[in-house]
Amino acid sequence: MKTRGEFSLQSQVPNHLQKYVVEQNYSRYTEEDQAVWRYLMRQLKSFLSVSAHECYVEGLRKTGIEVDHIPHISEMDQRLSDFGWGAVPVSGFIPPAAFMEFQSLGLLPIACDMRTVDHLAYTPAPDIVHEAAGHAPILIDPKFASYLKKYAEVARNALLTREDLMQYEAIRRLSDIKENPDSSPKDIALAEHHLIEVNQRVTQVSEGAWLSRMNWWTAEYGLIGSIKNPKIFGAGLLSSLGESRECLSDKVKKIPLSLDCIQYAYDITEPQPQLFVTPDFEALSDTLEQLAQRMSFRIGGEVALQRAKEARTLNTVELDSGLQISGELFDFTKSPSHQQISFLKFNGPCTLSLHRTQLQQHGTVAHPYGFSTPLGRVIGLDRPLSTASEGDLNRLGLVQNQLGTLKFDSGIEVRGTLSQTTFNANKLVLISWDYCEVRKGTEILFQPDWGQFDMAVGERVVSVFSGPADLKSFSVRDDFIVAKVPSKGVHLVQQKLFEMYGKIRSLRLVPVETSQFPILMQKWNTLCEVYFRDYSQNWLLGLELYEASFYFGCENCAQSHQLIKHLQSPIPAFEKVRFAIVNGLKMAKLQYV
Repeated sequence: MKTRGEFSLQSQVPNHLQKYVVEQNYSRYTEEDQAVWRYLMRQLKSFLSVSAHECYVEGLRKTGIEVDHIPHISEMDQRLSDFGWGAVPVSGFIPPAAFMEFQSLGLLPIACDMRTVDHLAYTPAPDIVHEAAGHAPILIDPKFASYLKKYAEVARNALLTREDLMQYEAIRRLSDIKENPDSSPKDIALAEHHLIEVNQRVTQVSEGAWLSRMNWWTAEYGLIGSIKNPKIFGAGLLSSLGESRECLSDKVKKIPLSLDCIQYAYDITEPQPQLFVTPDFEALSDTLEQLAQRMSFRIGGEVALQRAKEARTLNTVELDSGLQISGELFDFTKSPSHQQISFLKFNGPCTLSLHRTQLQQHGTVAHPYGFSTPLGRVIGLDRPLSTASEGDLNRLGLVQNQLGTLKFDSGIEVRGTLSQTTFNANKLVLISWDYCEVRKGTEILFQPDWGQFDMAVGERVVSVFSGPADLKSFSVRDDFIVAKVPSKGVHLVQQKLFEMYGKIRSLRLVPVETSQFPILMQKWNTLCEVYFRDYSQNWLLGLELYEASFYFGCENCAQSHQLIKHLQSPIPAFEKVRFAIVNGLKMAKLQYV
């Protein structure tokens, strides 16, 4: 198997995303994990071959996903390269900003973790069933794959609030605790209470929340086709035994997909009361474009700045000159007379960039505590300052290494020694001053002892988007936190159980001649005795034994009938998974009839 450095599209992973890429470490999957995967995939494939989008079954095969064993992500990466995609192994939840950037690069992040048998039907934590068997198969449809990349590009620009980041952390924590078999009921209750508290503190529906909802009701829980006879294409449904069957019934309301879907919140811990139906994958892109037209990276101006101010997160403000200011926007001022933005003020580390590339000597070292700048038209120039030449600046009284004054229509006045001007493609983007004072009337906005004043040149804010313009310019970001799912401990009793799974699996997988059936039947009978003696409360192990009986024609023997009777008996441990047992017995019979 390939290591993580040998994946076909691994070279596309930027350095700041490498920290999320892990080794799959295939040997850590237990025989019980393999049995859970096999059970799920047999059930899902049987049902979804009829109920899912027409490319689902073909997509499983073409992306390297088989029923009998958990897939190797390196093999999936190779298969996906035929469709312009790749796969990278990650651990559990990764931050939405990181997930979107992976997808925008054509890389599908696949959580290596495998759900436990206790969360067979559904797990709130990302796992390889959801990521591999849910997301990958539909990628073979070029229109859906195109939509997913477009979505990731739009979502990367969505402004996230501090509340969004806190909510993500609370959801990740709850999902990890729920999936961990060592968690106590108290641990789960505390995590659930914490998520409720965080949700109650959310005061606004951010752009990040819009995109999260759009993703939930399409790529995760989307239906396609007609309202009366829809098919499943969302990965959350394709990987959920319970919801994949329930969602097509009349119990779940079906709504034609429109931009209104972003008005519907969702709960990851509960079945969805309504789902949205898109007529085709082209409609997904149309709806996405409608959403993009409302977002700050498209509209710019006062509305976008207000959203960034309320977000209190790291974002980028782009001016009409092309200069990009990255940092946490603290405040902005609008000129009452001209109704235009006249001043920007940022807190904390900031950077200045052009075309998403940081300007030399204008990183967080140069601007560690904030950045501020006036904007707008200057007095004495009948066009934008960004179009001024060196001659124009001289006529305004601005000469390098000499004292000068620049007055704005807004009333802001900049006075100091001109140190340097920065041009890009014949546009003036930055004026640096020494011994500078910036004031508006009696209000001092910058004073000489604060150091060099780098004044951004621009009249309008044309775009505001999430994160830094140059992704390499900030080494630590709140929206790019790394948190890996801890490895599960294996006790001696569990080791014996997993060995039992392995012995049953070997009976089914090893090709044998008919003459060897008596020997296999003897081994199988012995395993049945061990099962009834030591593992009679384990329904999946019993089901694996029953299925193995069909392999060598023992499905009608006394031990086989005893297994059926046992699995159908009203044992308390079996009641909560009764649907799984019934469907498992039915599938075993259908496969070998």
